Amino acid sequence: MPPEPRFAALVLAAGGSTRLGRPKQLLPYRDGVLLDAVLGLARGFPFPQRILALGGSADEVQQAVDTTGFDVVVNDEYTTGCSSSIAAALPTVRADLDGFVLLLGDQPEVRPEAIAALLAGRGTAPIAVTRYDDGIGHPFALSRSTFPALAGLHGDRGVWKLIDRLGSAVARVSVSGTVPRDVDTEADYRALLAGAAESA
Repeated sequence: MPPEPRFAALVLAAGGSTRLGRPKQLLPYRDGVLLDAVLGLARGFPFPQRILALGGSADEVQQAVDTTGFDVVVNDEYTTGCSSSIAAALPTVRADLDGFVLLLGDQPEVRPEAIAALLAGRGTAPIAVTRYDDGIGHPFALSRSTFPALAGLHGDRGVWKLIDRLGSAVARVSVSGTVPRDVDTEADYRALLAGAAESA
């Protein structure tokens, strides 16, 4: 087990699941639902703080999912994109921490080893991203120096635009494997279940 990082975990699970047509946070997955798996990932790593951003179907999710150990932030502006959820969560990050690791609530295949490698390999970079065999993906590590810029981002691709803007200042930490699947459509969900069955 790696030492406790000076970074919080921030799980984004505020989307409205418009393309799916039902709350993807509550899709059956393994022994629970999709969001359970991601919260379990965050609980299994020694983060000193864990934050969960909810928005779409927030009441239903909180009734169905055990959020024990997480500081829950409900983003009423979730329809404007995930940047608004990050902005809503920023004031919750403990002042004694250096930043946060960003995890997506619909990516249950992220491995703890990827988080450990990301934090070990980030150096002093303002942002570190995970470089898989087939491209860049989550998790990301974002330092406190990026908070003012994060607070002003808009839309679903705001963090990616910030990464593009910072260019070579971003650390790209190599991790073996492919970019974890996320779930936006029924086809994505079927592919995720098929992959889980293969690895069982």
